[in-house]
Amino acid sequence: MKRFLCALLALLLIFAWTWATAILPIPERPDGWVTDRTGTLSKDQIAQLERKLAEFEKETTNQIVVVLLPSLEGGSLEDFSIRLAEKWKVGQKGKNNGVILLIFKKDRRIRIEVGYGLEGALPDALAGEIIRREIAPRFREGHYYEGIQRGLDAIMAATRGEYRASPRGKDSSSERFSAILFFFFFFFTIVTLSLIALRTQARKRHFYTGRPRGWYYYGGGFFGGGSSWGDSGGGFSGGGGDFGGGGASGDW
Repeated sequence: MKRFLCALLALLLIFAWTWATAILPIPERPDGWVTDRTGTLSKDQIAQLERKLAEFEKETTNQIVVVLLPSLEGGSLEDFSIRLAEKWKVGQKGKNNGVILLIFKKDRRIRIEVGYGLEGALPDALAGEIIRREIAPRFREGHYYEGIQRGLDAIMAATRGEYRASPRGKDSSSERFSAILFFFFFFFTIVTLSLIALRTQARKRHFYTGRPRGWYYYGGGFFGGGSSWGDSGGGFSGGGGDFGGGGASGDW
């Protein structure tokens, strides 16, 4: 029995070691905002993205990084993304205002990982919209740089409360028909209520008002002074931001 238990324990240890070594390792924290290990972006494109992200960080203190890697090698996108966030500590300590745009080119997978401090301005649903509407369509056409640019612009706008996802699957004629139908329904309701009020000579009138419901994102509080990392010469460095798994995944 002891031999059997020892053999079983040895097998479990071998399995555990094999599984652990099979996990895709996290690369070391980069020296810049853009890490491309796929050779997709040119040097000029990387430089332009670096300038955009550096200026955004200096203006808002929010830190966004872009990471392009070849393949997950069978691993989980969400698991890798959160491990990357925990190791790199993107964002500012105390504000937790980091965002990671992670792309696995061979797997055609995209992930936007959002720090705690930006989950209100960039919730999961909106992160998913940005992937589906801004990034994925351009990636499908092979326009990776344009897709990344559009994705970053949308993420930045979201943190300022300025990004709105366009309605999907509706043409102008159907929208006009819906508006006309709603108008007639509203008019009929008002007339009916008015007639009832007149007939009963009600002394009290009840006014029902409503506001259209929808998504509203506010990125207030992120417009402080210059980045605290600028004191070391304006270069990039991980800040210490924390992540809790917020964000969204997609493919193209």
